[in-house]
Amino acid sequence: MTATAPPPKVRQWTWRSKSFRAVIYQIVAVALVLAAGAYLVHNTLLNMRVRGIQSGFDFISQPAGFSIGESVIPFDSSESYGKAFLVGLSNTLRVALIGIVLATLLGTLVGVGRLSRNFLVRAVCSTYVEIFRNVPLLLQLFIWYFVMTELLPPIEAAMQPLHGVFFSKNGLQYPIPHWAPGHAMTLAGLGLGAVGAWLWARKAKQHQFATGQSRPVVWPGLAIMIAAALLGWLVGGAPGALDVPEKTELNIVGGGSVTPEFLTMLIGLTIYTASYIAEIVRGGIQAVPFGQHEAAAALGLSNRMETRLVLLPQALRVIIPPLTSQYLNLTKNSSLAVAVGYPDLVSISNTSLNQTGRAIECIAIVMACYLTLSLLTAAVMNAYNKRSLIKER
Repeated sequence: MTATAPPPKVRQWTWRSKSFRAVIYQIVAVALVLAAGAYLVHNTLLNMRVRGIQSGFDFISQPAGFSIGESVIPFDSSESYGKAFLVGLSNTLRVALIGIVLATLLGTLVGVGRLSRNFLVRAVCSTYVEIFRNVPLLLQLFIWYFVMTELLPPIEAAMQPLHGVFFSKNGLQYPIPHWAPGHAMTLAGLGLGAVGAWLWARKAKQHQFATGQSRPVVWPGLAIMIAAALLGWLVGGAPGALDVPEKTELNIVGGGSVTPEFLTMLIGLTIYTASYIAEIVRGGIQAVPFGQHEAAAALGLSNRMETRLVLLPQALRVIIPPLTSQYLNLTKNSSLAVAVGYPDLVSISNTSLNQTGRAIECIAIVMACYLTLSLLTAAVMNAYNKRSLIKER
């Protein structure tokens, strides 16, 4: 006797239907929110018009009339406010992205160190966490800025740890390569090397699943990337000209440089956020059942292999969600750059607001930028979190 399929559900679009009422309630709720927002916007624009306050985003295309001390994108005072905001956003992204990478590395090392069997390592890591986690970030930024601007030597007595590298109150100056067409080939080779490293990691994972034997991934992948970049450099003609900074009587000219304000923000954000990441990593490792440690010991794994192959992969499902929050906090905490004079997005917005009087518009641009950055960061981390979850059968 064959089983018959249940009859398909028929939606009843009547008030007696629970699903129908739920849809109506949601439509009404959304309509009320939109109506309240429209009323607030209309009321605000009306009050501004009565008081003779200009509104609108037409100022975006007008000349900014101010210069920006530090920018990745070339900027002149005759260019528009829109480009000025773009420069501020690029400065925010630069300090946030580099800070996230450095804070993750430092926080992971400190978090693992807090579980070390060595008393000295454990004590140093614990002291680091307790000091930097409990001192307000703004105060730490002021301290680092004082170190950069007062305790470092002046330009004429700049420290020179390496040839062509100068460190002083003027910031950090270092050699950079003169751009040549061959560098494009180097970057192309580096990209191909990254693809090759990914393929090697995938093949090593398949081999481990098939045989139970693990193959090294990090060092071979790094070797593939370096070899591919070197090959691209050779194919491109092996350009080797460098723009080396030189110290003159008044200043240091040439090469690349980063200002004390950028170093202050990078060091402060990295050290402060790493103290929280360290606790997240420590808690994630301790959340792994102790039986996993016993199983690793039974297999004869060393402490380093146990941490890398057993504990950290299983701890990721606990680490990633709070780690996402720390990445978001680091990005938003970069808005404190205005306190030390670093021209980030908030600093550019304040200058534009003072010159144009478009307070609502400038604040709206800043809010939209930070909201977009936060949503993108959360989306990337959520996607990585799904891939890191333990698949149960």
